[in-house]
Amino acid sequence: MFTGIIEALGTITQVRTEGTNRHFTVASPFFSELQIDQSVAHDGVCLTVVALDAAAGTHTVTAIDETLQKTNLGSWAEGRQVNLERCLAANGRFDGHIVQGHVDLTAVCESVEDQNGSWLYRFRHETGPGRVTVEKGSICVNGVSLTCFNSTDDGFSVAIIPYTHEHTTFQHLQAGDRVNLEFDIVGKYVAKLLGR
Repeated sequence: MFTGIIEALGTITQVRTEGTNRHFTVASPFFSELQIDQSVAHDGVCLTVVALDAAAGTHTVTAIDETLQKTNLGSWAEGRQVNLERCLAANGRFDGHIVQGHVDLTAVCESVEDQNGSWLYRFRHETGPGRVTVEKGSICVNGVSLTCFNSTDDGFSVAIIPYTHEHTTFQHLQAGDRVNLEFDIVGKYVAKLLGR
């Protein structure tokens, strides 16, 4: 389980395809603290560490075809920065919201507006069961726990403060880019119970 509070930016140093799987090697500031079999969220996608390279300061994760189809990982290339978060420690603070690292679908960034001190982003997604946002509710965008507003059946807005802009991949996000979305787990259960 994660909280959507990004710990660091990682950089993809190698992408390798093997059958229908894709292996991503990532350089990060906390590679030395990782272990094989550990779960790490990469832009909101929970992936298992399968290899470590101490000399290069990297870890490697594998994405299967299902993950490549339902997320934006299929477009990842060497040099791309990704948001990283290690799983929540049992004695850690719960600063964001409950994030599973199970991406529901991708959305398109419709617009980015510089508001002279913050940034306003608008996202559009396909409608469907469990794809519910509520005004001032939680949403996870590329692994970042955020509060949404201007919520509609197929979209929402978020406001980004300077700290988040500087320390996450939001600094690179442009209109037309595809992002990973994980809707609030509580909202998904309620939507299912209500037949939405």
